[in-house]
Amino acid sequence: MSVVVWMLFGLVAGFIASKLMDSTGAGVFLDISLGIVGAVLGGLLFNQVGAAGMTGFNLWSLFVAVCGASLILFVYHAAAGRGSF
Repeated sequence: MSVVVWMLFGLVAGFIASKLMDSTGAGVFLDISLGIVGAVLGGLLFNQVGAAGMTGFNLWSLFVAVCGASLILFVYHAAAGRGSF
């Protein structure tokens, strides 16, 4: 897939995770970064527990990316001393 499609996928995943964790979006560039890094982290974690990681541009991959991005936001909020919810 093209880089633009993955950036859009990262934007959607990062925005959903931002909304889930602190009810506001983090901004376009941060949401894209969060979604892409979350997809990588989520894919690695899901593979470690025996589930399928990123399988392409589909709902399962979006779920994996959102889980990874949410985990990153949870750790960030815990380290910053703010509540995550």
